[in-house]
Amino acid sequence: MGDTDNKSINNQQKMNKTAKTEFRRLFLIEDLPEPLTRASAHLQFFDNYIENTRLRLRSIRVPETKEWTRILQQRDAIRDCELKIAEMYLNDAEYAVFERFEGREIRKNRYFHEFDEKQIAFDVFLGDLWGLNMALVDFETIEEMSSYDPPRFMIFEVTGDSFFRGENLVGNKFADIQRELEKVSLPQMASQIAED
Repeated sequence: MGDTDNKSINNQQKMNKTAKTEFRRLFLIEDLPEPLTRASAHLQFFDNYIENTRLRLRSIRVPETKEWTRILQQRDAIRDCELKIAEMYLNDAEYAVFERFEGREIRKNRYFHEFDEKQIAFDVFLGDLWGLNMALVDFETIEEMSSYDPPRFMIFEVTGDSFFRGENLVGNKFADIQRELEKVSLPQMASQIAED
């Protein structure tokens, strides 16, 4: 065994994707904030949630190049704001094996922009969830996450609301989102979002 092999073994924790922890906060937004528009550069996400599991089959398409990336992910919510994520990138043959699980799908366009020196991902949902727009902010530590002061365009935080997790949004329509907002005593927000 050469030095290169030893270095790989010594750096196993760094290479172990099953140990990936993500700290994130999730916010509802009315629309994409300036300078973003629907025509801005974005990625297309196709998330298929495999029923009765913590697995999702994620396909990401770059519209300009028509390039696809396919990932099998296992997601486990540790706390409202903390996820453990294991993922495996699939080639075409491997993806074909999992295609039979397609059907419980959420489609969205994801945009990226930096505000106040923080990179933010913006999801514009498509299909039955058209009208739902979210901002997702990832953090390195819980302390950084706790001290984050969101921009004004983030109208309501849904980090702790499991209804807004992808696996729970599957099969819902935008009218279901409005009903959920009304249930959490936000009728004014529900009507404001409905006007879009």
